[in-house]
Amino acid sequence: MREARNTRRGVCRAALALLAGAGLPAALAADETTTIHLTVASSHTTGLPWVGVMHTLVVPESNKRLAAMGSPYRIRWTETYGGALYGYAHTLEAVEIGLTDIGWVGTLWELSKMPLQNVTYYTPFVTDDYNLILEIFNELHETEPALIDAWTAQNQRFLGGSAVDTYHLMTNFPVRSVDDLRGRKILAPGPSAAWLEGTGAVAVDGGLTTYYTQIQTGVADGVLTILTGAPPYRIHEVAPYITLVGIGAQLTGGMSINLDTWSSLPEDVQKVLRELGEEYSRAVAAELESRFERGLEQMQAEGAIVYELPLEERLKWLERLPNIAGEWAEATEKRGYPAKQVLRIYMDAVRKRGGKPLRDWDKLSYP
Repeated sequence: MREARNTRRGVCRAALALLAGAGLPAALAADETTTIHLTVASSHTTGLPWVGVMHTLVVPESNKRLAAMGSPYRIRWTETYGGALYGYAHTLEAVEIGLTDIGWVGTLWELSKMPLQNVTYYTPFVTDDYNLILEIFNELHETEPALIDAWTAQNQRFLGGSAVDTYHLMTNFPVRSVDDLRGRKILAPGPSAAWLEGTGAVAVDGGLTTYYTQIQTGVADGVLTILTGAPPYRIHEVAPYITLVGIGAQLTGGMSINLDTWSSLPEDVQKVLRELGEEYSRAVAAELESRFERGLEQMQAEGAIVYELPLEERLKWLERLPNIAGEWAEATEKRGYPAKQVLRIYMDAVRKRGGKPLRDWDKLSYP
């Protein structure tokens, strides 16, 4: 069975390498000088917090800490960001097959393979606090078997979560009420498309790296997006109307390591990477905080027009939404995942930490 699994993985590895147009990274190896070769990669650039922190924290700190603890091991890193090895649609598979040893995985694109990690996307208007989101899900990835197993099934170990600041609207037309969205094509990738149900808008798929061109060419009229991610991709040039909605901060995935690589690492190297995984999440949150205001000011200075949607309009938006959390939970349960349990645990965790959701999604009746 293991032989067959390795054969399948070898086939997938070759296929994805061809797709990426690049060779495989250096294999894990410890030589006489106790050097361990690891590749860290991402589909996105270091201009984004969840990627940049791998470059500014994980890579430089790992060897400092190994030296401080007297370890004989050192890591020789190969860093490959910006989609040089693979695109945004392959973040999960790239780590799974060892195209990279460590990488940022966008679980928001993995509705089929990792549905439970997407629970925040089916519970909008719960919390804008990304620190809270990260604290909750880093803990749940240590205590809830279903969340842990989702990574193991993809031949990976979760190291630390990544989150994004609350989602807002960026459009090429002004939005002053929910009714202004009727008939408009709005980019809302993966599960975020559910946030548009009941608004009359048409959801269009895409990613941060594609938004600019899609709006510029008329494929879409705007996007539901994070404001920390917009400035690096100049989205405000084609969608200058920024409407502050506050749909909620979201768990987007996290930094993970290939399970075969992890099992091959010495204990002290594992210890350092576990510690850095926790710090990775805190550093992502710190970056989000510093970039949000700076990015908003930059876009305004370059011509963007900012408008805050009134609370009554947000409540109107929420009232028009169907029970998307319940629908998601029912459908996911039928596939064998404990979605109702995860939904309840997540909502309880938010409330216990002082969060005040505009809707208690776990207390609605199921469809």
